[in-house]
Amino acid sequence: MLTRVFIRPGNGVGDRVSAALFAAGAEAIQEIDGGFMTIAPADVGARLAAAAIVADPAATVETFDAPEVDWTSAWRSQLRAHTVGLLTVTPPWLAMPFLPEHRIVIEPAMAFGTGDHATTRGVLQLMQDEIRAGDVVADLGAGSAVLAIAAAKLGAARVAAIEFDPDAIGNAELNVAANGAGHVVRVIEGDAAMILPLLAPVRVVLANIISAVIRDLTPGIVGSLAPGGVAIFSGMLTAERDAMRVFLADAGLVAGPEVVEGEWWSCTWRAAPPGDGATEPGSGSVRRGL
Repeated sequence: MLTRVFIRPGNGVGDRVSAALFAAGAEAIQEIDGGFMTIAPADVGARLAAAAIVADPAATVETFDAPEVDWTSAWRSQLRAHTVGLLTVTPPWLAMPFLPEHRIVIEPAMAFGTGDHATTRGVLQLMQDEIRAGDVVADLGAGSAVLAIAAAKLGAARVAAIEFDPDAIGNAELNVAANGAGHVVRVIEGDAAMILPLLAPVRVVLANIISAVIRDLTPGIVGSLAPGGVAIFSGMLTAERDAMRVFLADAGLVAGPEVVEGEWWSCTWRAAPPGDGATEPGSGSVRRGL
């Protein structure tokens, strides 16, 4: 028997709830009606419901019996290719129409990052204006390695895809190989706070993770950026924008372009030139997402 689980976050912490669902064994999550829906065997569904409540005690959780179907096929039928600027993120079975130099083939798995989420698209949009040929790039919380592969496609010379979750490493390595990016991208399992300083100086840092982790990592990011380096952040809600802009400016970074898609905010911040302070929190242009 399959169970359909629907979770409506109650405290504006949707990113935390979705991360908890994947960590508890969800194979796919669909965003619908302001919440998250997934289908799993009954015992797994109970575990997912419990994980959602732990992540957000104010969440509303509903469970329903679901018909026995080929869920993998049904899930695959809902996935699509996402084109952002020059790049297209696509599952393997939809990859053929897209030019190899512009496509990023991602095998959907538990690792976050298939292009379906606004936070991934936000970073993809912003990084196309920042990555230069020969760049050294660090992707923190790499998940499926979609952003690391994108950096390689945009001309980066070396990319470190750092991921703490051991369950995501295999998928990341599979995707790097499938895209022929193994000569540029190295998947590293471990704590970004410890690994990033060992890679410095880095010209571009990518971090599509929740705001609490971004806050923890910011001192190391600032210290690891090369002069004129850039950090692109996502995984944050628009409701967090004002507070995070003050925090990042206080850390010595200079505000750059931003993208807003729905409730999600992605942003570019630059290392302040020597002797300069960060800009006022109100500066920086905002662009609406695709």
